[in-house]
Amino acid sequence: MFNKISFFEESLKESAATKLKILESCKDDVLKAADEIVNTFKNGGKLMFCGNGGSAADCQHLATEFVIRLSHDIERPALPALALTTDTSNLTAGGNDIGFENVFARNVEGLGREGDMLIAISTSGNSKNVIKAIEKARSKKIKTLALLGGNGGKIKDIADFTIIIPSDNVQRIQEGHITVGHIFCEIAEREMYKV
Repeated sequence: MFNKISFFEESLKESAATKLKILESCKDDVLKAADEIVNTFKNGGKLMFCGNGGSAADCQHLATEFVIRLSHDIERPALPALALTTDTSNLTAGGNDIGFENVFARNVEGLGREGDMLIAISTSGNSKNVIKAIEKARSKKIKTLALLGGNGGKIKDIADFTIIIPSDNVQRIQEGHITVGHIFCEIAEREMYKV
């Protein structure tokens, strides 16, 4: 019989344990990626985010944090970031006309410039449309950062920078992605605008 109290407790313990594993195994990668994000902004570039499903929602969430702000103790201008996951006309036209696997790559082709960074989010690391977006970005000399989980899938071998959340549980991976994304944003805000 399902015990919701035990489930509740174990879910929180597993989430906390995953965060501690991120600290142990991803620290250097997270700090290196944060430096790249800050350098992207300082050099006049923008962030573009892509992902599917829950990761698409994470793209929208994180792009908004950069544009609007995350840390309320810092007054700052908007930082240029956009989610390639939010324009339904664009996504449905692309899916219909050029295939869903090409929708993000097409947007990277049209909107991305050398000096930008593509942040690709995939819990499996095997999403075809995310892989194609990374390949298009690299062909345009756009830096690529992948937020992944599990074993990192195919994407771990093609992105310039990777953060692989040390879990096989999709919920914990997604929680890790948002936590790391918030850390990226706060580091950028504090390094660039905290007096």
